[in-house]
Amino acid sequence: MRSVSLLICLLLAGCATKYQDMGFTGGVSAQQMTANTFRIVARGNGYTGQTQVSDYAMLKAAETTKQHGATHFLVISASDASSQGQIVTGGTAQTHFVGNTAYTNYTPAQVHNFVRPGQDTYIRIISVKPGVTPAQGAISADEIIQFVGSRVQRG
Repeated sequence: MRSVSLLICLLLAGCATKYQDMGFTGGVSAQQMTANTFRIVARGNGYTGQTQVSDYAMLKAAETTKQHGATHFLVISASDASSQGQIVTGGTAQTHFVGNTAYTNYTPAQVHNFVRPGQDTYIRIISVKPGVTPAQGAISADEIIQFVGSRVQRG
């Protein structure tokens, strides 16, 4: 029974969440809040690391910036939106007889804790003209796409 439960969990969870639109196993989305402010939502499953989710949030922020005709973005705020859960696999008992004696092997139920990393980030997009120094803290969308985008596995 335990192996069946584990197999179901593996089929449902699969592997680490890839960079993709938000879905059952996680992903990223951008929601427009004002004309130049966006909420970036990034979620992973139990096999996804927090660093990966942070990369997803930054890459989505950069792509959103470019899609809206801007060159840079400012991170207004970022918060941890991780969640925790448990999977409990049932115990098993097997009894066999040797003569008139019964022997029982018992495997207790097991609890598997997991963390689904998440991050909510609010950004403000801005356009910086060539040759002009961007505002302090402004992040180049092109550079994030170049450097973070090269290490992100897409779904």
